[in-house]
Amino acid sequence: MMSRMQTKPGGRRARRRFTSEFKAGAVRLVLDENKTIGSVARELDLTPSALGIWVARAQADRTKGRTGLTSEERAELAGLRKENRELRMERDILKNCPVRVRSTFWTRNSLRSSLAWPGGRGRLLIGALPSP
Repeated sequence: MMSRMQTKPGGRRARRRFTSEFKAGAVRLVLDENKTIGSVARELDLTPSALGIWVARAQADRTKGRTGLTSEERAELAGLRKENRELRMERDILKNCPVRVRSTFWTRNSLRSSLAWPGGRGRLLIGALPSP
């Protein structure tokens, strides 16, 4: 009989970390040896949901993204989400600061040039300049 992981008070398992070699071996059992996720999870004392996530990610990498996001795409998406979050914070900070401070960052000329159509010679996009 396989020993079970110690549980915390309240019946929850302690969080474990697995090496990439261990994950690859578990995924190989499911994908290459056609074992079920449930049986491999029981053999290796894993949760079926964690193993299922590993298998889905490995399938996406093997099919070059046809069945989901590849590892590179997931990393790029995480980076873009982080950048988006930072830009929103910067925008909110500038939106909430007084007009005098804001005007040092955005002069009328730089704002007008950023709102002009390329080659439009000063025609503004829909919207008005912020009033000082």
